[in-house]
Amino acid sequence: MTPIQPTARALVLASLGLLVALLPALGVPGGGPLWAAAVGLVVGALAVDLLACPRSGALRVEVEAPAVLHVDVHAAVSGRRESAEELAVTLRLPSRHRLAAEVMPELSSHLAPVPSRRLSLPASEGGAGVTVTFPLRSLRRGRAAVEEVWVAWAGPLGLVRRTAVTHPGTRIAVTPDLGRVRRDALENVTQRDALPGQKLERYLGQGTEFHALREWTAGMERRSVDWKASARHTRLLAREVRAERNHQVVVAVDTGRLMGEPLHGVARLDHAIHAALVLAAVGLRSGDRVGLFAFDDQARAYAPPRSGRDTLAALVETAAGLEYSTAETAFTLALTDLARRLRRRSLVVVLTDFVDSVTADLMVDTLERLARRQLVVFVAFRDPVLGELATAEPLRRRDLDRAVVAGALARDRRRVLARLSRAGVHVVDTEPGAMGPALVDRYLDIKRRELI
Repeated sequence: MTPIQPTARALVLASLGLLVALLPALGVPGGGPLWAAAVGLVVGALAVDLLACPRSGALRVEVEAPAVLHVDVHAAVSGRRESAEELAVTLRLPSRHRLAAEVMPELSSHLAPVPSRRLSLPASEGGAGVTVTFPLRSLRRGRAAVEEVWVAWAGPLGLVRRTAVTHPGTRIAVTPDLGRVRRDALENVTQRDALPGQKLERYLGQGTEFHALREWTAGMERRSVDWKASARHTRLLAREVRAERNHQVVVAVDTGRLMGEPLHGVARLDHAIHAALVLAAVGLRSGDRVGLFAFDDQARAYAPPRSGRDTLAALVETAAGLEYSTAETAFTLALTDLARRLRRRSLVVVLTDFVDSVTADLMVDTLERLARRQLVVFVAFRDPVLGELATAEPLRRRDLDRAVVAGALARDRRRVLARLSRAGVHVVDTEPGAMGPALVDRYLDIKRRELI
């Protein structure tokens, strides 16, 4: 049954009728008949408007939405959107009069809520379609939906309003943005840095893999001279080397409870996935084999390291299926499981976060053990709000308390990161907006130094 409600215009009209009702009490001559006429006028207007207001059975609602929507991490950090996907709602309501309507879609929690929109429906016996659009912004990965569409319309006199609810059942897949990942991978590296191991490195000493012999000239390093080959050819020859390829890189992403907390309006997990995929794109381009490992209190997903043109798309598909877990992360169980899967020395990149030094003890112990066999890079989120609270001017007692707590958390964080650095773990501590570039820079530095 469609709810019927009086509009604000009807309430104003009724209040004027109440003022007319005071005339007989004030002894105004002819006040009684005037009041009766006013009541009849209001009731008659409401009845006419109700009869002229189309019923909900005549309403037709059509919903068009994109089949796939991407988590725009870049827009969440910068506040600027390059392009906006839209939800289009088309209304068809036959009427002999022009009607005022209001539309409000109800979206699932994966999408940001949208405000209602007002529009005018033209007079049309066949119900000419009127389309209104709503910008869509994704908040989380998964299966989003347009759960309901609320439509309210008033009669031609604007005194009565009907409301109808439709359930379109429109589904939208929210996934990581592969196109944005590839653009960030190209933007965050220079041509020389992006291709070590894929094209020949002309810089002597930038690798360990032998490429060719060339005649030694002034300016070359003396240690590059191949004395045996020079003796055979009776002229000085230098060894030309290039960076090694086919290293093994595994990105371990924490999907535990803390990673589900939002940062810049997007879950930490989605920031981590974007940075992991940017690193994977650069690693695959440079000739390495890249894999993905997801964990919370246990291993949740594992894509073994491999190379090839379709590897990045496969990693995006695996990342799109990662759930937002409410479990506490068990680093010992999960990373021990990962260590058993690795048959050769690998670069293991761990993307996670922690609150204080007490809860991070088990994490640090596990990473120290993992670093004895593998090369470990630890990537943590630096919350800009925490820094602002610690340095904000204390105008009130509450501000001072917040600054003290924020300062203590920052000191604990520095102690944990310093302990990891002493254990030989490479630490990347940065804000979400700079996480991808910082991680790529550290990876390329490790490649140049041949640390793997």
